[in-house]
Amino acid sequence: MSDFLAAEDRALLERNGLATFDTLWAKQLEAVDEPNTSGDGWSSVFRLQIEGHGYYLKRQSNYLTRTLHRPFGEPTFSREFRNISRYRQLAIPALQAAFFGERKVGGEHRAILLTRALDGWSDLDSLLEQWSLLSDAEHRQILRACGQLARQVHSVGQVHGCFYPKHIFLKASGNGFVAQLIDLEKTRPLIFGWRDRVRDLEPLLRRAPQWSGEQVRQFLAAYIDQPEDSSLIAAWNQRLVARRNHKEAH
Repeated sequence: MSDFLAAEDRALLERNGLATFDTLWAKQLEAVDEPNTSGDGWSSVFRLQIEGHGYYLKRQSNYLTRTLHRPFGEPTFSREFRNISRYRQLAIPALQAAFFGERKVGGEHRAILLTRALDGWSDLDSLLEQWSLLSDAEHRQILRACGQLARQVHSVGQVHGCFYPKHIFLKASGNGFVAQLIDLEKTRPLIFGWRDRVRDLEPLLRRAPQWSGEQVRQFLAAYIDQPEDSSLIAAWNQRLVARRNHKEAH
């Protein structure tokens, strides 16, 4: 598999000598957190600033995931990059890759994924922490943006798999908010209709206890593109509550 280098980032990376796998692998940077480890493998994330443009450089070695299609394993970044590419093709708002590549060096399987930082965006987790300080109009705009984002994902036959507040990024734009997703590693096709949709949405609502019943209805109204007094919203709410009760019972 040849390396991927986004056309929009090529000139900047080339100008700074960072347009190849080897130069990105060798770049000395401070990790943003402790590396993840698995067996003899590791995966680490670094912040990279180039001429005022922010990136996250992710490097891993022998950090593999095994599936029926790839029983001998592949870097988890390979799957994430495929999903980033799929989301872009499907026009789902999500983080963008600037570079991807993998190498086998001796007995070591290395991978690099460089993504553009979402500077100027706020994750929903942060917004929920200050929820009581936001206006009713901002509440409604954020709920609408989140509902529309979920609808975009599901309407093109995808399940995010980790639709959590920390993975939803928002930014004020015009008279509302726009939203996009990060962490696409667990994305998969939507196969089981409303059951898959409920499984995807319920963790978000469970992790957003700040949302009142009325605000959940506003979110669902944007998700199913129906008025807030629609009987369909009540039906979806019942499904989500049943899913939550099932999870809490187990």
